[in-house]
Amino acid sequence: MPDPLVRFGVAMEGSLLEQFDQLVHARGGTRSEAFRDLARAAVARARVRRGVEAVATLTLVYDHHVRDLTERLTELQHELGGKIRSTLHIHLDHDHCLEIIVMHGRSDELQAIAERMLALRGVKHGGIELFAHSGEPNGAQRVKRRTTPASGSARAAHAHPHSHADDHAHAPAPALPKRASARRIKQRN
Repeated sequence: MPDPLVRFGVAMEGSLLEQFDQLVHARGGTRSEAFRDLARAAVARARVRRGVEAVATLTLVYDHHVRDLTERLTELQHELGGKIRSTLHIHLDHDHCLEIIVMHGRSDELQAIAERMLALRGVKHGGIELFAHSGEPNGAQRVKRRTTPASGSARAAHAHPHSHADDHAHAPAPALPKRASARRIKQRN
């Protein structure tokens, strides 16, 4: 049986409401949908901080020429063992690689290992998205966490010869859009 909707009043400054309405209009939704999304995100953030069962995507852009970086990233992933569900490795240009790591486990543990990877010398940009299972009809709740600032463009795509610790084929990577957004990554179930 669906959870019944409850109506309630909200008071806020007129100028804030105007800005909020502009945001709602740009999204193509309603105030109610926007407030529900904000409430779900706040509840999910609180749950993730407490450490709950979750899935996460960790995205890293790094300079593979930085000494021992590839090996250190591999070691950290091996520490997670079965918590790593999948990885995607793309060569962006001669110097930079993009890696997306899909993980499953306790949110606090996933966050801790992600922070260790993001802090490594040579990691130029990255962030983690955590999805905590809510146990409710709405399913998973998305929570965006720490994101490092970009430090330049790494959009040229071509195959290139260089050595990595892992043996794999080098295929050209598709060119990235001018500004890749974490908002484009959505859970599809």
